[in-house]
Amino acid sequence: MAQPPRRIVSPVTSATTRLDAHIWPTGLTENAGGDLAIHGHTLAELATTHGTPAYLVDVPDLIARARDFRDEFRAAFEAIGTTCDVFYAGKAFLCSALVRLLDAENLNLDICTSGELAVAAKAGFPGARTGMHGNNKSVAEIDAAVDYGVGRIIVDSLEEIERVVAAARRKSVRVGVMLRVKTGVEAHTHEFIATAHEDQKFGFSLSGGQATKAAAEVLRHPDELHLLGFHSHIGSQIFDSDGFRAAAERLIAMQLKVAQEHGVVLPELDLGGGFGIAYVPEDQPLSPREMATQLAAIVQAACETAQTPVPRVSIEPGRAIIGPAGVTLYEVGTVKPVQATDDLVRTYISVDGGMSDNPRPALYEADYTAALANRRSDEPMTQARVVGKHCESGDIVVRDQQLPGDIRPGDLLAVAATGAYCRALSSQYNHVTRPPVLAVTPDAVRTWLRRETIDDLLALEGE
Repeated sequence: MAQPPRRIVSPVTSATTRLDAHIWPTGLTENAGGDLAIHGHTLAELATTHGTPAYLVDVPDLIARARDFRDEFRAAFEAIGTTCDVFYAGKAFLCSALVRLLDAENLNLDICTSGELAVAAKAGFPGARTGMHGNNKSVAEIDAAVDYGVGRIIVDSLEEIERVVAAARRKSVRVGVMLRVKTGVEAHTHEFIATAHEDQKFGFSLSGGQATKAAAEVLRHPDELHLLGFHSHIGSQIFDSDGFRAAAERLIAMQLKVAQEHGVVLPELDLGGGFGIAYVPEDQPLSPREMATQLAAIVQAACETAQTPVPRVSIEPGRAIIGPAGVTLYEVGTVKPVQATDDLVRTYISVDGGMSDNPRPALYEADYTAALANRRSDEPMTQARVVGKHCESGDIVVRDQQLPGDIRPGDLLAVAATGAYCRALSSQYNHVTRPPVLAVTPDAVRTWLRRETIDDLLALEGE
């Protein structure tokens, strides 16, 4: 006789330990009834007042992470005779309220489009502490950046050098530039590939001689351009410093070559971002102090080997600052047992959002952690998949996780570490309006970005 399909269950997890502290924001707590709260504001209350889905940002957590990067990297690099500037990578998430907060904490800002520049301008962020990235900046974007007085433009092509020179001449100014280079290093999570990663759109090739040619071209225009140094970005979700070691050694060797060939000592070096965060319990990123200490030692050793002065260093964390501070709150709509394999029934839990507010699982098979937010359950855990409401089979929020077997419509689910690349990559797919971004502090809940409405969706319609 055939056996009935089984559900995967596990012993009930203790309510006091069901939230992994290194995944969730520091301000998240659980009360006696199992309600989750951020700085005393229960997620159930927030759902009632503001609706779901909603992006929540633990502001004190965000500020603490920003300060950690600022202070730890400054201290580590001052110990080797230089300093380190922290540029927040705006592509992770950007709004004017956040930019004002970053300004108050004396962080710099990395942008890559005219839209992001407009947000910086709306917030009154100093141009001198702004850097502009992008592999295809338009003439208008370069003009706007030069007009705004950005401290550096990270140049990505020979055509762009010409465009920046032309803009500098039109404005009668000298523009600071860095050259983005392909160092032949690719780092992603725990992997480090020492061979060249040339087949991608960003940067000048070191091995192909493009970076040498670009440096010579910039130095041909001393009245218009000030070559600050070289920039690289080796990947994302980086949990160790090995990739940075190889990149720093190659960048410093290149800067030494420029000094030898052109008699110009370049004052700066940008190691990029990509610092990882914890999305699931298995993720174990380095702390800002650990990463800062290791990178400072790497730069010092490379400069000693090259017998060149230690440059001013900059880094570009985005995800590592905003990501862990974010939580997305959903309401459960349907719960459906699905025959996953011959001997497994998986519980599909559908929520009122999905790939329109977080496309990362669909794009990258990204993993997340979810928790029942509005009550405690003593039911055995079941193998669940949290999915969205969109007309795509790949509309998955959390691919596989143990959740209580009695989750039902109307329950609230919280998904951790959604501060980065969720609102930034969000869409109006299926004409679903985008959630609000709510900034939570002990004394208030403020709207950083309001919820979109149907009128917003229709506002661009022609006659």
